[in-house]
Amino acid sequence: MSVNKMMQAYTKSDHQTVAESNDPVAIVALLFDELIRAMQDFITHSDKDTGKKEIQSRQFSRSLTIIYALQSSLNFEDGGDIATNLFKIYEYSRQQLLKDWKDNTTDGTEKAIIALDDIREAWHQLSRQGGNK
Repeated sequence: MSVNKMMQAYTKSDHQTVAESNDPVAIVALLFDELIRAMQDFITHSDKDTGKKEIQSRQFSRSLTIIYALQSSLNFEDGGDIATNLFKIYEYSRQQLLKDWKDNTTDGTEKAIIALDDIREAWHQLSRQGGNK
């Protein structure tokens, strides 16, 4: 088995463990990892010379699906301003992806990744501290 395949198997196993843990903080952190990875792949495959349109399309759809999952998981009643602000950031990211898809650019998606990365790190920090307890 190649090192790359072993890493993929390990990552898949680790993701499955998180999903089965019923720890909402760890699951959101995992969603952020996957969202940023999908958005980066979308950018990589947006290059008209070296990118693959099929992969770009799949990662575009995957990014939108994850954003929808994050938006749908917000609790506006208990979350107040934090939930509202997260929704706005998710919506900004969604709009940037849609614009970049339409205009065949990547600038907006790159900016969205920067905004999302700080939030991703905060979720990972919460997860390491046992944020579900």
